[in-house]
Amino acid sequence: MSVRFAATAALVMTAGFVSEARSQTAGHGTASNPKTLPAIAEVLNGHTELVTYRGARAVKLVPSPEAGGKDEDMLAIVDGPEFKNGTILIDVAGAPRPGTPPDSRGFIGVSFRTGEHGAWSDVIYLRPTNGRADDQLRRNHSVQYASDPEFPWYRLRQESPGVYESYADMEAGAWTAMRIEVAGTSARLYINGAAQPCLIVNDLKHGDRPGRVALWAHVETDAYFGPISVTAR
Repeated sequence: MSVRFAATAALVMTAGFVSEARSQTAGHGTASNPKTLPAIAEVLNGHTELVTYRGARAVKLVPSPEAGGKDEDMLAIVDGPEFKNGTILIDVAGAPRPGTPPDSRGFIGVSFRTGEHGAWSDVIYLRPTNGRADDQLRRNHSVQYASDPEFPWYRLRQESPGVYESYADMEAGAWTAMRIEVAGTSARLYINGAAQPCLIVNDLKHGDRPGRVALWAHVETDAYFGPISVTAR
């Protein structure tokens, strides 16, 4: 898989978001605060649709016809201010699209500090089908950090095995709550309300330069994104 794309403290970034909130259950039955569906400024390798998925309103990321069958990623840049440090809260649901190869994993996640037109990005994403696989090695690859274009997942895995990916329990196609905390050159991922992060990255490859928040998924993924909250600090 590869990507080929050419603040004030406690300031909550809401400008440009669709005003449609929902209260939902995340993780161990804990109700999350209402958030808003993201409005999209630009989509690469696809388009977005507003749908209802498993009883909740969501943004669906759909691949463009020319990207079908290719090892490409979709990126939907959220309409809002640049993001440098803070917290991103979002629920995602991903599973392999019908008819995709058996090794499809349903890659879905969030790109943060994204460059103009997706020129660069730091991405934290999930491989939902790995979360409950019987193969322990697959389980160890359930969550992943990648930095495009210079540090795709396969380079990071080859050069630093096990450092930029980890295990987290999740179910393909089910809503999964992601919380990403970013500070300086570090990022932490929390899943489904867990008190401890399942992935810690201490050397974000693009440093601490700001960029946009974006929805991210592979073209072989049925990708749904719920309301989002982005808090800068």
